[in-house]
Amino acid sequence: MQDLIHYFETIPSLHRSLILVGGLTIFWLIESAVPLFKFNYKKWKHAWPNIFFTLTTVVINFVLAFLLLKSADWVTANNFGIINWLPAIPLWLYVFLGILLLDFFGAYLAHLVEHKVSILWMVHLVHHTDHNVDTTTANRHHPIESVIRFTFTLIGVILVGAPIGIVMLYQSLSLVSSQFNHANIKLPKRIDKILSYLLVSPDMHKVHHHYRLPYTDSNYGNIFSIWDRLLGTYMEYDRDKLIYGVDVFPDEEKNGRVTELLKQPFQPYEKPTITP
Repeated sequence: MQDLIHYFETIPSLHRSLILVGGLTIFWLIESAVPLFKFNYKKWKHAWPNIFFTLTTVVINFVLAFLLLKSADWVTANNFGIINWLPAIPLWLYVFLGILLLDFFGAYLAHLVEHKVSILWMVHLVHHTDHNVDTTTANRHHPIESVIRFTFTLIGVILVGAPIGIVMLYQSLSLVSSQFNHANIKLPKRIDKILSYLLVSPDMHKVHHHYRLPYTDSNYGNIFSIWDRLLGTYMEYDRDKLIYGVDVFPDEEKNGRVTELLKQPFQPYEKPTITP
């Protein structure tokens, strides 16, 4: 475990890029072999805007990465944060709790707030207006949302007290988990269900992408399903009846154009409060 943390303390940018590209490639191939839905689309054409937003997310995180490093160094030097205030525990448990809590602040809480605050929901809409959810949808985030998510992660690093090794490990796991649970993969229902007791499985997360409330406002987690289950935001829905997208932004052609998606957060829109 110590060797693993040491590796992520100094992980080269090339290796982080390989995790991103490798995950996309693996899940792209798997979903092509065993798809949940047989989408009537040109896969590369659909992927283009999602890859564009993946690249903008990478750039923003790269530019702001020094803030994560400074914060992680500060909490370590000052013994600050939740996991540093605990009694002595084994390293594996220290790492697990660090990742679990970072998943809460950086993923679950950020996601929940984006759905509950109207102005943030408008920004997050870009992610939800994908009509053909697959592994490339994972990082389909407007640049403004990338900054918002980074801010929540930064706050999480400080409150959790995570050293940089745990932060980098968390970000890598978060990336691969998101690629996995967005992938258009048809797992056996029983296996998916078993996975969902601990991790966010594909079927669990796809409920969140259903086009109508209350399902859109559920299953906010990314790595661990525990936060949704504990905090009452876990929901189930028949995966065969899922319809992706947002009911008030139904134009699939517009929702596949980068220029339209960049403007989307600034369009007038009021989120429905009840399901028709």
